Amino acid sequence: MIYSNKLQKYFAYFSLSVVLVADLLITQKIPPVFAQTINSSIGNAVTFSCNDSEATIKAKNGPQVKNGNTTIYIGYQQVSSNNKNPVTIRFNNGMKTWCRTDYETTNDDGTGYGLFWDGGNVLYGVYSSTGSQTGNDFRRFATGRWLSTYGSGGGPKVAVVARINPANGEVNYATFLSAKKPTDGQTNSLVVNKLSWNGTNLTVQATSWWTPRSANTNSMTCSSTSPYQYTAIFTGDLTKVNSASAVTCS
Repeated sequence: MIYSNKLQKYFAYFSLSVVLVADLLITQKIPPVFAQTINSSIGNAVTFSCNDSEATIKAKNGPQVKNGNTTIYIGYQQVSSNNKNPVTIRFNNGMKTWCRTDYETTNDDGTGYGLFWDGGNVLYGVYSSTGSQTGNDFRRFATGRWLSTYGSGGGPKVAVVARINPANGEVNYATFLSAKKPTDGQTNSLVVNKLSWNGTNLTVQATSWWTPRSANTNSMTCSSTSPYQYTAIFTGDLTKVNSASAVTCS
């Protein structure tokens, strides 16, 4: 009988301990663990190749977007002493799933320096161009889009915004984005600073030199000196700019 009472007390104590621990786990605020997401990244272009590991590319601290265990990087390959070609690569769990170096393979000194990814099917890349050269470049993707070519002249660095299939890296379509000198129509420099997406339209914020383009691609009229902070809101298919604005310009 004495043994039975001791056993009952032991089980009662054990049950109370279980309840207390359960209550503690329920009431204790433990932050949930979420997969890291980076939707937008624009910065200085870095060099890497398709043969580099993800660790090597990541250490460059270049532009990248991430969703869970998938990361997409953008940069350039130094193919000669005076020529760069853009490169874009995707890794899943540290394993390369695709790498594209064929977007622009001409003597245009092009790089990749920006990405936006919604984590699903919407992926945009930002590339630079310094002029049109013979061979394959972004013009073949820009036919029928807002601005289909680099334009007149060469040398000033402009932007190319490309819609990319995140599953295989293929470019669906692209548009050039540049400034335009009102005096002679020559192309002038533009650098993209930020991309954002609302599910329908792509907003591009950029620094434009003399002079930003209006929605109809003509030169704006500006009352101050360049550069100008410029915003263009594109339709998702890059065929049209719904609105374009820049401080002190109309």
